[in-house]
Amino acid sequence: MKLTPFSCERLFARHEFSARYLLCSSDCEGLGQSEALAMADAETARLWSGLRLGYTESQGLPLLREEIARLNPGCGPDDILVLAPEEGIFLAMNCLLSAGDRVVCTWPGYQSLYQIAESLGCAVDRWEPEPERWSFDLGRLEKALRPNTKLIVVNFPHNPTGALPAAAVFRRLIEIARRRGIALFSDEMYRFLELDAADRLPSAAECYEKAISLSGMSKAFGMAGVRIGWLATRDKELMQGLREFKDYTTICNSAPSEVLALIGLRGRERILENHLTRIRRNLALLDSFFSRRADQFRWTRPRAGTVAFPELLREDPDRLCEEAVTRAGVMLLPSSVYGYPRPHLRFGFGRENMPQALERFEAFLESQGRAARP
Repeated sequence: MKLTPFSCERLFARHEFSARYLLCSSDCEGLGQSEALAMADAETARLWSGLRLGYTESQGLPLLREEIARLNPGCGPDDILVLAPEEGIFLAMNCLLSAGDRVVCTWPGYQSLYQIAESLGCAVDRWEPEPERWSFDLGRLEKALRPNTKLIVVNFPHNPTGALPAAAVFRRLIEIARRRGIALFSDEMYRFLELDAADRLPSAAECYEKAISLSGMSKAFGMAGVRIGWLATRDKELMQGLREFKDYTTICNSAPSEVLALIGLRGRERILENHLTRIRRNLALLDSFFSRRADQFRWTRPRAGTVAFPELLREDPDRLCEEAVTRAGVMLLPSSVYGYPRPHLRFGFGRENMPQALERFEAFLESQGRAARP
Protein backbone atom coordinates (compact mmCIF):
# COMPACT_ATOMS: atom_id res chain seq x y z
CA MET A 1 0.00 0.00 0.00
CA LYS A 2 1.32 3.45 -0.96
CA LEU A 3 -0.60 6.31 0.62
CA THR A 4 -0.96 9.78 -0.87
CA PRO A 5 0.26 12.57 1.49
CA PHE A 6 -2.50 13.73 3.83
CA SER A 7 -3.07 17.31 2.62
CA CYS A 8 -4.86 18.65 5.69
CA GLU A 9 -2.39 17.15 8.15
CA ARG A 10 0.62 18.35 6.13
CA LEU A 11 -0.71 21.91 6.27
CA PHE A 12 -1.29 21.62 10.02
CA ALA A 13 2.25 20.29 10.39
CA ARG A 14 3.51 23.56 8.86
CA HIS A 15 1.45 26.01 10.90
CA GLU A 16 -0.47 24.46 13.81
CA PHE A 17 2.16 25.16 16.48
CA SER A 18 3.66 28.30 14.99
CA ALA A 19 0.59 30.33 14.02
CA ARG A 20 -0.66 32.48 16.88
CA TYR A 21 -4.31 31.85 16.09
CA LEU A 22 -6.01 28.74 14.72
CA LEU A 23 -9.31 29.77 13.18
CA CYS A 24 -9.73 26.35 11.57
CA SER A 25 -9.39 23.93 14.50
CA SER A 26 -11.84 21.05 14.39
CA ASP A 27 -11.70 20.18 18.08
CA CYS A 28 -13.15 21.75 21.19
CA GLU A 29 -11.01 23.55 23.74
CA GLY A 30 -8.68 20.98 25.26
CA LEU A 31 -9.14 20.09 28.91
CA GLY A 32 -6.23 20.57 31.27
CA GLN A 33 -5.04 17.38 32.93
CA SER A 34 -5.72 18.83 36.38
CA GLU A 35 -9.22 19.78 35.24
CA ALA A 36 -9.86 16.24 34.02
CA LEU A 37 -8.49 14.64 37.20
CA ALA A 38 -10.68 16.90 39.32
CA MET A 39 -13.68 15.15 37.76
CA ALA A 40 -12.53 11.68 38.83
CA ASP A 41 -14.88 9.65 41.01
CA ALA A 42 -13.58 7.39 43.77
CA GLU A 43 -13.07 4.44 41.43
CA THR A 44 -11.22 6.32 38.69
CA ALA A 45 -9.15 8.22 41.28
CA ARG A 46 -7.93 4.87 42.61
CA LEU A 47 -7.19 3.67 39.10
CA TRP A 48 -5.12 6.79 38.43
CA SER A 49 -3.17 6.80 41.68
CA GLY A 50 -2.42 3.07 41.45
CA LEU A 51 -1.66 3.02 37.73
CA ARG A 52 1.09 0.71 36.50
CA LEU A 53 2.79 1.66 33.23
CA GLY A 54 2.86 -1.79 31.70
CA TYR A 55 0.98 -3.34 28.81
CA THR A 56 -2.80 -2.96 28.75
CA GLU A 57 -5.60 -5.17 27.44
CA SER A 58 -5.52 -5.15 23.64
CA GLN A 59 -9.25 -4.60 23.23
CA GLY A 60 -9.24 -1.79 25.78
CA LEU A 61 -9.73 -1.26 29.50
CA PRO A 62 -12.94 -3.18 30.42
CA LEU A 63 -14.37 -0.28 32.46
CA LEU A 64 -13.74 2.07 29.55
CA ARG A 65 -15.45 -0.30 27.11
CA GLU A 66 -18.44 -0.51 29.44
CA GLU A 67 -18.70 3.29 29.48
CA ILE A 68 -18.41 3.51 25.70
CA ALA A 69 -21.10 0.86 25.25
CA ARG A 70 -23.52 3.16 27.09
CA LEU A 71 -23.13 5.62 24.21
CA ASN A 72 -24.17 2.89 21.75
CA PRO A 73 -27.39 1.26 23.05
CA GLY A 74 -27.64 -2.35 21.98
CA CYS A 75 -23.87 -2.75 21.98
CA GLY A 76 -22.02 -4.41 24.83
CA PRO A 77 -18.40 -4.08 25.98
CA ASP A 78 -17.36 -6.95 23.68
CA ASP A 79 -18.66 -4.90 20.72
CA ILE A 80 -16.14 -2.12 21.45
CA LEU A 81 -12.49 -1.92 20.36
CA VAL A 82 -10.45 0.92 21.89
CA LEU A 83 -7.68 2.36 19.71
CA ALA A 84 -6.35 5.60 18.26
CA PRO A 85 -9.03 7.34 16.12
CA GLU A 86 -6.99 7.30 12.89
CA GLU A 87 -6.07 3.68 13.61
CA GLY A 88 -9.76 2.84 13.67
CA ILE A 89 -10.21 4.00 10.09
CA PHE A 90 -7.10 2.13 8.96
CA LEU A 91 -8.10 -1.13 10.62
CA ALA A 92 -11.70 -1.05 9.43
CA MET A 93 -10.83 -0.33 5.81
CA ASN A 94 -8.23 -3.09 5.74
CA CYS A 95 -10.59 -5.62 7.31
CA LEU A 96 -13.59 -4.75 5.13
CA LEU A 97 -12.10 -4.10 1.70
CA SER A 98 -10.14 -5.83 -1.05
CA ALA A 99 -8.75 -4.59 -4.36
CA GLY A 100 -11.55 -4.22 -6.91
CA ASP A 101 -14.28 -3.38 -4.39
CA ARG A 102 -16.26 -0.16 -4.74
CA VAL A 103 -16.88 2.32 -1.96
CA VAL A 104 -19.21 5.30 -1.72
CA CYS A 105 -18.00 8.05 0.64
CA THR A 106 -19.34 11.43 1.74
CA TRP A 107 -17.16 14.17 0.26
CA PRO A 108 -15.51 16.61 0.82
CA GLY A 109 -14.23 15.03 3.98
CA TYR A 110 -11.45 13.66 6.11
CA GLN A 111 -8.96 12.22 3.65
CA SER A 112 -8.49 8.87 5.40
CA LEU A 113 -12.14 8.00 4.86
CA TYR A 114 -11.60 7.56 1.13
CA GLN A 115 -7.81 7.61 0.59
CA ILE A 116 -7.13 4.34 2.42
CA ALA A 117 -9.75 2.56 0.30
CA GLU A 118 -8.20 3.95 -2.88
CA SER A 119 -4.74 2.87 -1.72
CA LEU A 120 -6.10 -0.65 -1.24
CA GLY A 121 -7.10 -0.72 -4.91
CA CYS A 122 -10.77 0.15 -4.46
CA ALA A 123 -12.78 2.52 -6.64
CA VAL A 124 -14.33 5.29 -4.54
CA ASP A 125 -17.47 7.09 -5.67
CA ARG A 126 -17.84 10.41 -3.87
CA TRP A 127 -21.21 11.40 -2.43
CA GLU A 128 -21.26 15.18 -2.62
CA PRO A 129 -23.87 17.39 -0.94
CA GLU A 130 -25.86 20.19 -2.51
CA PRO A 131 -23.54 23.18 -1.87
CA GLU A 132 -26.33 25.69 -1.26
CA ARG A 133 -27.65 23.83 1.81
CA TRP A 134 -25.02 21.14 2.40
CA SER A 135 -27.72 18.48 2.16
CA PHE A 136 -26.78 14.91 1.19
CA ASP A 137 -29.41 13.61 -1.23
CA LEU A 138 -30.13 9.88 -0.94
CA GLY A 139 -31.02 9.77 -4.62
CA ARG A 140 -27.43 10.67 -5.46
CA LEU A 141 -26.23 7.94 -3.13
CA GLU A 142 -28.39 5.27 -4.75
CA LYS A 143 -27.23 6.28 -8.22
CA ALA A 144 -23.62 5.79 -7.11
CA LEU A 145 -24.19 2.23 -5.86
CA ARG A 146 -22.94 -0.65 -8.05
CA PRO A 147 -23.26 -4.45 -7.78
CA ASN A 148 -19.76 -4.61 -6.29
CA THR A 149 -20.20 -1.72 -3.84
CA LYS A 150 -18.88 -3.19 -0.61
CA LEU A 151 -18.99 -0.22 1.74
CA ILE A 152 -20.76 3.10 2.32
CA VAL A 153 -18.74 5.61 4.35
CA VAL A 154 -20.50 8.53 6.04
CA ASN A 155 -19.47 11.27 8.46
CA PHE A 156 -22.32 12.91 10.41
CA PRO A 157 -22.12 15.52 11.86
CA HIS A 158 -20.05 16.34 8.82
CA ASN A 159 -16.53 17.73 8.61
CA PRO A 160 -16.09 20.31 7.07
CA THR A 161 -19.65 21.56 6.43
CA GLY A 162 -21.41 20.94 9.75
CA ALA A 163 -24.21 19.15 7.89
CA LEU A 164 -26.47 16.76 9.77
CA PRO A 165 -29.29 14.81 8.10
CA ALA A 166 -32.66 14.36 9.71
CA ALA A 167 -33.21 11.14 11.64
CA ALA A 168 -35.67 9.92 8.97
CA VAL A 169 -33.04 10.40 6.26
CA PHE A 170 -30.47 8.52 8.34
CA ARG A 171 -32.92 5.62 8.81
CA ARG A 172 -33.51 5.49 5.06
CA LEU A 173 -29.74 5.46 4.49
CA ILE A 174 -29.42 2.43 6.75
CA GLU A 175 -32.27 0.67 4.97
CA ILE A 176 -30.57 1.27 1.62
CA ALA A 177 -27.43 -0.39 2.96
CA ARG A 178 -29.37 -3.24 4.61
CA ARG A 179 -31.39 -4.09 1.47
CA ARG A 180 -28.20 -4.46 -0.54
CA GLY A 181 -26.13 -6.09 2.21
CA ILE A 182 -23.59 -3.26 2.10
CA ALA A 183 -21.49 -2.53 5.17
CA LEU A 184 -21.72 0.99 6.63
CA PHE A 185 -18.75 2.82 8.19
CA SER A 186 -20.01 5.79 10.20
CA ASP A 187 -17.55 8.44 11.41
CA GLU A 188 -19.32 9.90 14.46
CA MET A 189 -16.47 11.91 15.96
CA TYR A 190 -18.69 15.04 16.27
CA ARG A 191 -21.70 13.27 17.76
CA PHE A 192 -22.99 15.00 20.93
CA LEU A 193 -22.13 18.45 19.50
CA GLU A 194 -25.58 19.04 17.97
CA LEU A 195 -26.85 22.58 18.49
CA ASP A 196 -30.23 21.01 19.27
CA ALA A 197 -29.95 17.72 21.15
CA ALA A 198 -33.20 16.60 19.52
CA ASP A 199 -31.31 16.41 16.21
CA ARG A 200 -28.83 13.82 17.53
CA LEU A 201 -28.64 10.68 15.41
CA PRO A 202 -28.30 7.24 16.93
CA SER A 203 -24.99 5.52 16.42
CA ALA A 204 -25.02 3.44 13.27
CA ALA A 205 -23.78 0.42 15.24
CA GLU A 206 -26.96 0.34 17.31
CA CYS A 207 -29.17 0.53 14.19
CA TYR A 208 -27.56 -1.90 11.75
CA GLU A 209 -25.83 -5.21 12.27
CA LYS A 210 -23.31 -4.52 9.48
CA ALA A 211 -22.43 -1.00 10.66
CA ILE A 212 -19.20 0.16 12.25
CA SER A 213 -19.24 3.38 14.28
CA LEU A 214 -16.08 5.39 14.89
CA SER A 215 -15.87 7.87 17.73
CA GLY A 216 -13.39 9.10 20.30
CA MET A 217 -12.25 11.70 22.79
CA SER A 218 -10.76 14.17 20.30
CA LYS A 219 -13.69 16.35 19.27
CA ALA A 220 -16.76 16.40 21.50
CA PHE A 221 -14.88 15.63 24.71
CA GLY A 222 -11.94 18.02 24.31
CA MET A 223 -9.28 15.37 24.97
CA ALA A 224 -7.49 15.03 21.63
CA GLY A 225 -4.15 14.59 23.38
CA VAL A 226 -5.09 11.29 25.00
CA ARG A 227 -5.32 9.76 21.48
CA ILE A 228 -8.18 7.47 22.48
CA GLY A 229 -10.95 6.48 20.09
CA TRP A 230 -13.04 3.40 19.48
CA LEU A 231 -14.89 1.28 16.98
CA ALA A 232 -18.31 -0.15 17.82
CA THR A 233 -19.89 -2.98 15.82
CA ARG A 234 -22.25 -5.89 16.48
CA ASP A 235 -20.65 -7.85 13.63
CA LYS A 236 -18.79 -10.51 15.64
CA GLU A 237 -16.73 -11.76 12.71
CA LEU A 238 -15.60 -8.26 11.82
CA MET A 239 -14.76 -7.49 15.45
CA GLN A 240 -12.55 -10.57 15.59
CA GLY A 241 -10.75 -9.41 12.44
CA LEU A 242 -10.28 -5.93 13.89
CA ARG A 243 -8.78 -7.31 17.09
CA GLU A 244 -6.38 -9.48 15.13
CA PHE A 245 -5.32 -6.64 12.83
CA LYS A 246 -4.62 -4.40 15.83
CA ASP A 247 -1.88 -6.85 16.83
CA TYR A 248 0.07 -5.43 13.87
CA THR A 249 -0.49 -1.75 14.71
CA THR A 250 -0.50 -0.46 18.30
CA ILE A 251 -1.13 -3.84 20.03
CA CYS A 252 -2.59 -2.03 23.04
CA ASN A 253 -3.39 1.47 24.27
CA SER A 254 -1.64 3.92 26.60
CA ALA A 255 -2.54 3.07 30.20
CA PRO A 256 -2.75 6.72 31.42
CA SER A 257 -4.78 7.70 28.36
CA GLU A 258 -7.38 5.01 28.95
CA VAL A 259 -7.94 6.11 32.56
CA LEU A 260 -8.15 9.79 31.54
CA ALA A 261 -10.66 8.86 28.82
CA LEU A 262 -12.76 6.95 31.35
CA ILE A 263 -12.77 9.98 33.67
CA GLY A 264 -13.78 12.21 30.76
CA LEU A 265 -16.63 9.98 29.65
CA ARG A 266 -18.00 9.70 33.16
CA GLY A 267 -17.90 13.49 33.38
CA ARG A 268 -19.24 13.99 29.88
CA GLU A 269 -22.36 15.97 30.79
CA ARG A 270 -20.30 18.75 32.34
CA ILE A 271 -17.75 18.68 29.51
CA LEU A 272 -20.39 18.80 26.78
CA GLU A 273 -22.34 21.59 28.49
CA ASN A 274 -19.20 23.76 28.61
CA HIS A 275 -18.32 23.02 24.99
CA LEU A 276 -21.81 23.72 23.68
CA THR A 277 -21.98 27.01 25.57
CA ARG A 278 -18.74 28.08 23.89
CA ILE A 279 -19.85 26.81 20.47
CA ARG A 280 -23.11 28.79 20.60
CA ARG A 281 -21.26 31.95 21.67
CA ASN A 282 -18.73 31.58 18.88
CA LEU A 283 -21.37 30.80 16.25
CA ALA A 284 -23.19 34.01 17.14
CA LEU A 285 -19.95 35.90 16.46
CA LEU A 286 -19.57 34.13 13.12
CA ASP A 287 -23.17 34.97 12.20
CA SER A 288 -22.40 38.64 12.76
CA PHE A 289 -19.07 38.45 10.93
CA PHE A 290 -20.55 36.84 7.81
CA SER A 291 -23.49 39.24 7.85
CA ARG A 292 -21.04 42.15 7.73
CA ARG A 293 -19.06 40.50 4.98
CA ALA A 294 -21.78 39.10 2.76
CA ASP A 295 -19.99 40.54 -0.26
CA GLN A 296 -17.00 38.27 0.44
CA PHE A 297 -18.52 35.07 1.87
CA ARG A 298 -21.63 32.94 1.49
CA TRP A 299 -22.48 31.56 4.93
CA THR A 300 -24.35 28.30 5.46
CA ARG A 301 -24.77 27.87 9.21
CA PRO A 302 -23.76 24.41 10.48
CA ARG A 303 -26.24 22.28 12.41
CA ALA A 304 -23.70 20.45 14.54
CA GLY A 305 -20.01 20.03 15.23
CA THR A 306 -17.25 22.61 15.47
CA VAL A 307 -16.50 23.43 11.83
CA ALA A 308 -18.14 25.31 8.99
CA PHE A 309 -17.32 25.69 5.30
CA PRO A 310 -18.35 29.13 3.97
CA GLU A 311 -17.87 29.93 0.31
CA LEU A 312 -15.30 32.56 -0.63
CA LEU A 313 -16.91 34.70 -3.31
CA ARG A 314 -14.17 36.78 -4.91
CA GLU A 315 -10.75 35.40 -3.98
CA ASP A 316 -8.53 32.40 -4.26
CA PRO A 317 -8.72 30.48 -0.95
CA ASP A 318 -5.14 29.21 -1.08
CA ARG A 319 -3.74 32.69 -1.52
CA LEU A 320 -5.97 34.18 1.19
CA CYS A 321 -5.03 31.45 3.69
CA GLU A 322 -1.32 31.83 2.99
CA GLU A 323 -1.49 35.61 3.42
CA ALA A 324 -3.54 35.33 6.61
CA VAL A 325 -1.13 32.96 8.32
CA THR A 326 2.07 34.70 7.21
CA ARG A 327 0.92 38.31 7.71
CA ALA A 328 -1.54 38.00 10.60
CA GLY A 329 -0.69 34.70 12.26
CA VAL A 330 -4.20 33.37 11.63
CA MET A 331 -4.51 29.86 10.21
CA LEU A 332 -7.49 28.84 8.06
CA LEU A 333 -7.94 25.81 5.82
CA PRO A 334 -8.56 26.26 2.08
CA SER A 335 -10.90 23.88 0.24
CA SER A 336 -7.93 22.57 -1.75
CA VAL A 337 -6.83 20.42 1.22
CA TYR A 338 -9.98 18.38 0.55
CA GLY A 339 -9.43 18.31 -3.18
CA TYR A 340 -12.66 20.30 -3.40
CA PRO A 341 -12.70 22.55 -6.48
CA ARG A 342 -15.11 25.25 -5.24
CA PRO A 343 -13.59 28.16 -3.27
CA HIS A 344 -14.34 27.57 0.41
CA LEU A 345 -12.57 28.01 3.74
CA ARG A 346 -12.88 25.86 6.85
CA PHE A 347 -13.58 27.82 10.01
CA GLY A 348 -13.43 26.19 13.45
CA PHE A 349 -15.37 27.55 16.40
CA GLY A 350 -14.75 25.16 19.29
CA ARG A 351 -11.78 26.95 20.87
CA GLU A 352 -11.90 29.51 23.68
CA ASN A 353 -9.83 32.09 21.80
CA MET A 354 -11.92 31.99 18.62
CA PRO A 355 -13.27 35.53 19.26
CA GLN A 356 -9.72 36.89 19.32
CA ALA A 357 -8.76 34.86 16.24
CA LEU A 358 -11.81 36.14 14.35
CA GLU A 359 -11.09 39.73 15.39
CA ARG A 360 -7.51 39.37 14.18
CA PHE A 361 -8.67 37.88 10.87
CA GLU A 362 -11.15 40.70 10.29
CA ALA A 363 -8.48 43.28 11.04
CA PHE A 364 -6.27 41.54 8.49
CA LEU A 365 -9.03 41.72 5.88
CA GLU A 366 -9.45 45.43 6.56
CA SER A 367 -5.72 46.09 6.37
CA GLN A 368 -5.54 44.37 3.00
CA GLY A 369 -8.32 46.54 1.59
CA ARG A 370 -10.87 43.71 1.65
CA ALA A 371 -13.66 45.97 2.82
CA ALA A 372 -16.89 44.78 4.38
CA ARG A 373 -20.26 45.69 2.94
CA PRO A 374 -21.50 49.02 4.42
